[in-house]
Parts: sequence; structure tokens; C-alpha cells
Amino acid sequence: MVKYRVVVNRDVCISCGAAPVTCPELFELGNDNGKNRVTEKYSVETDEHLSIGIIPPELYECAMNAAGVCPVSAISVLKLEE
Repeated sequence: MVKYRVVVNRDVCISCGAAPVTCPELFELGNDNGKNRVTEKYSVETDEHLSIGIIPPELYECAMNAAGVCPVSAISVLKLEE
């Protein structure tokens, strides 16, 4: 099955909330520093600088829409090669 890696650069994030509004099943503002992060369900690593998640293909469009609305381009979505 194809999967995607989602990376949020929390150093660049301005906490505007656009990604969580656009794709709430995948993104949320963290209670640690108020910056965007991947939700617990899909998170594989989160610290103050990055939040990384692995998502199924069903969430690809949602993730891309969220990346597209981010005003500082803090979100990237990459296809994982099997």
C-alpha cells in the first residue's frame, strides 16, 4: 500500500490555524508550543522543530489542501517508496 510522509516545519509555522481547519483529522495546533503538528493518530515523531507523520492514501488530498493553504509553506507531503 502506498503511504505518504507529512512533515510540518514548526520553526517556520506561524500558528495561524489554516491547516487544522482545512484538514482537522491530520493537523492540530500543539499544546506544547501552539505550532501546527500532525495528530497523534498519524504522528511518528514530534519535537519543537518538526512534526512528522505517515498517512494512508485516503488522506493525501486533505494533506495537500492543508499544505496549499499554509501561508508560510511549512508543510510538505512526500510519497514513500515501497
